[in-house]
Amino acid sequence: MDISQPAFQAAVLNGLVDHNSYHGNRVVGPQIITNKPAGTIWATLRQQLLTCNDFTWAVAFITPDMLPPLKLVLADLARKKITGTLITGQYLGFNSPRVFQELRKIPNLDVRITTTDGFHTKAYMFDHGNYHTLLVGSANFTRRAVLQNNEWLLQVTTNEQGALGQQVRTELLTLKEQSQPLDEQWLKAYEQTWQPPVRTAGNPSAAPTAKIVPNAMQKAALHELAQLRQAGGQRGLVVSATGTGKTYLGALAVKQEQPQRFLYVVHREQIAKKSRASFQRVIGGPATDFGLLTGNHHDRQAKYLFATVQTLSQDQELQKWAADEFDYILIDEAHRAAAPSYQRLFQHFTPQFWLGMTATPDRPDAQDVYALFDYHLVYEIRLQAALEAGMLTPFHYIGVTDYVQAGVTITDTTALATLIAPERVDYILQQLDYYGYSGDRPCGLVFCSRQEEAHQLAAEFSQRGYPAQALTNQDSAGQRAQAVAALEEGKLNYIITVDLFNEGIDIPALNQIIMLRNTQSSIVFLQQLGRGLRKYPGQEFVTVIDFIGNYQNNYLIPMALTRDTSRDRTVLRQKTTLPPVMGLTTINFSQVAAQEIFASLAKVKLDAMRELRQAFKELENKLGRSPLLQDFFQWGSVDPTVFIRTSAISNYNQFLVKMGVGQPLAPLADSILTFVTQELTNGKRVHELVLLDLLLKQGTCTAEAYTQALSDHKAYVSPAVLRSVMGVLSLDFFAVKAGKQTKKARYGNQALVEQQDLLGYQLTVPLQDLLRQDDNFAHLLQDAVTTGLLLAQRYDQGEQFTRYQRYDRRDVCRLLNWPLDVSAPLYGYRVSAGVCPIFITYHKPVTDAEKQASRAARYDNSLQDGQNLRWYTRTPRHLNSPEVQELLQGVDQGQPQVTIHLFVKRDDQAGKEFYYLGPATIAPTTVAEELIGPQKKAAVGMDLHLQYPLPPQMMNLLFNEE
Repeated sequence: MDISQPAFQAAVLNGLVDHNSYHGNRVVGPQIITNKPAGTIWATLRQQLLTCNDFTWAVAFITPDMLPPLKLVLADLARKKITGTLITGQYLGFNSPRVFQELRKIPNLDVRITTTDGFHTKAYMFDHGNYHTLLVGSANFTRRAVLQNNEWLLQVTTNEQGALGQQVRTELLTLKEQSQPLDEQWLKAYEQTWQPPVRTAGNPSAAPTAKIVPNAMQKAALHELAQLRQAGGQRGLVVSATGTGKTYLGALAVKQEQPQRFLYVVHREQIAKKSRASFQRVIGGPATDFGLLTGNHHDRQAKYLFATVQTLSQDQELQKWAADEFDYILIDEAHRAAAPSYQRLFQHFTPQFWLGMTATPDRPDAQDVYALFDYHLVYEIRLQAALEAGMLTPFHYIGVTDYVQAGVTITDTTALATLIAPERVDYILQQLDYYGYSGDRPCGLVFCSRQEEAHQLAAEFSQRGYPAQALTNQDSAGQRAQAVAALEEGKLNYIITVDLFNEGIDIPALNQIIMLRNTQSSIVFLQQLGRGLRKYPGQEFVTVIDFIGNYQNNYLIPMALTRDTSRDRTVLRQKTTLPPVMGLTTINFSQVAAQEIFASLAKVKLDAMRELRQAFKELENKLGRSPLLQDFFQWGSVDPTVFIRTSAISNYNQFLVKMGVGQPLAPLADSILTFVTQELTNGKRVHELVLLDLLLKQGTCTAEAYTQALSDHKAYVSPAVLRSVMGVLSLDFFAVKAGKQTKKARYGNQALVEQQDLLGYQLTVPLQDLLRQDDNFAHLLQDAVTTGLLLAQRYDQGEQFTRYQRYDRRDVCRLLNWPLDVSAPLYGYRVSAGVCPIFITYHKPVTDAEKQASRAARYDNSLQDGQNLRWYTRTPRHLNSPEVQELLQGVDQGQPQVTIHLFVKRDDQAGKEFYYLGPATIAPTTVAEELIGPQKKAAVGMDLHLQYPLPPQMMNLLFNEE
């Protein structure tokens, strides 16, 4: 991307002279880059790498724990023949030999070792053609520095003639000339002399004998448990991701409750023994207070008894215990509690409180787990939150494409001979070696598709010097335990299995998890991912390498990793292109693998009724009742907006009817509920929702009370928006033909609200009658309004539009306070009453046949930099056309009379909604009449200058060429 001279000048003046007088370009403007919630230093470095022609880094300190995501980006750059230089050194012995070993694996990176004494530089330079971007500051290339620490990098961009750019390039060139290549000879010498730097002593509180105190999440869970007990609750369920201290949380809960006698039930004696030790450490007291009840131990007098369900559930054993023997019972792995053995315990014992704990409550075969604990979901500690809180070992997810044979990527129907072909095995092992692992040797768990594949791959791995063993459901528990022990002891490098380790067995020593199979379920994917995330001494991170083939379910991968509930193609595409960072964990997709995911997204209907039915049943099981629409906001696996936008239903009651738990509404009630759902519940403007909420709860409302309520919601107030609200709630806004009838008729032709003498508001009499006659309708209408108020929190209600949120044309007509919904004939833009929304679909069809067929393809809208977008009017239009004259009024004098709002979507696959990029002005010197399109028709082109320069993330999402 080229940056114009005026853009450079404006950026410098904005950053260094006066931010009020000049609008700076975010791409080239000077700014501080930090690790704040909105982004990380790594995200900026990654974006710079992906858009540069060449790069040079001079970085003193590098750690292995940040190299996997860097390697993936550089692998993408290698396909484009882009190379870079990394200058580093041996200052203080910080850089380990392992770092240099891993750097040497990157073929398109020229690593140089400087001999400069005291080399402590942190500088990153990127060549973008006619400009260079430089980042200098405190951040070395270590995981904590670029993801978490309070670091600063000053980002400055200069063109070829800039003195600063020339000075930095000279310094880097000199540094490079005074350095030597990282070769095998240098590395061997370094390995012989290197001494690890002295580390400061760790926190004494981490010592094994230290007192266990609850972390922030455990404190919150304990508080919720206490609240439930005070409210008289007799059962409760805690969901806690594997490795997050579930056992300690249980011990802390028992210590908080102080029962007279306590029973802990689990399915394996080994777990019972470990749990007993953990409880004793937390609670304290004599060892005799803590006993076992298993096939080998019968400590029935112990105050705290740890039992296996196999022993305790036997009839002869249960007869030895009074029903009220224990006043507190904890069921570990509670997703198993629906089994007959556990049910015998529930039928026999009557404690004061049952506590269930599990990491996987949503298993398809455990749908009764919530019911067993009275639907009291006390607290959830899910994977993403646990990673952000530092409770698990961080991981680097690396999504790469699977082996390609004759131009075709592996699929789930690929012949076994191809799956185990030497070329594929070589490719797999090359990837495993390239992305590496934490530690001195690989210790990996490989998930594949077929048992024959597992056995053959194990043989091929072993033959190539990577000892491996296949494990399937044909192997006994003893064989599995022996294999795990061999893996942990280093006798094996890999265990290759077929969905065998989805739950129940954790291998903390794992440093690689490899996915060689199609993702059929988000739940199973996360279960497999979680096998190696329990913290382990010396384990800095886990490398997760996912070989993404041409599978129809690829879209499940970003959904599972980011816990996405939107079921929205655009959102999932965004999370694949710009994955979030969770604590010290990163998610990374190669550009080829991302294309595989995009291809699967294009084929799937994410809001199909089958998916919504499943989500409804899951939430019903969790709540113990039919969920309302608002329940999906807090608890659901899909976002409430999915029910709003799906074409299969018009309102949530229609969905309930399809589920067999609802009754059809009267036609007018159904039309009103449809209107509120389709037009208001999205929350993009809170004003109508606030008024309806007031009137549904109190019948009438004064103008002053309504204005105050809007103020409480931090919503802007003006005469225009108040008139617009009444136009919408009277349905007059929709009195425009749409097909054979007006949308007003489609919504029942019945106003919802009327205004009395300009002093107050009330619901119309027909609506009041409906609410009195049908409690179910009243309940559902309030639910739609409440859901809308919850969703409205995602938008800045103090403005008409929220930058970088999405709107369709009808939303824009309403939010601009226009009296009528003219979205149908709006097309690309409309000039009306001093405002002009412009809608641009940026990426157009590319073939000649598509261009002829696509009207939109006539217009060559192009982004010149991060702030200026070339745009064309419709055809035929001339400079003297009234529409153009109105649009250009006052532009030459620097006082435009029309406010332009710019909305852009990437392509037509993004649906009907456009991202709002903010207000824009017309650059007067760029206005020109041109002949465009195949028919060479006249249009007026102009550059639109965004008031707010685009952040790199939005530029990448909307405008980059993939």
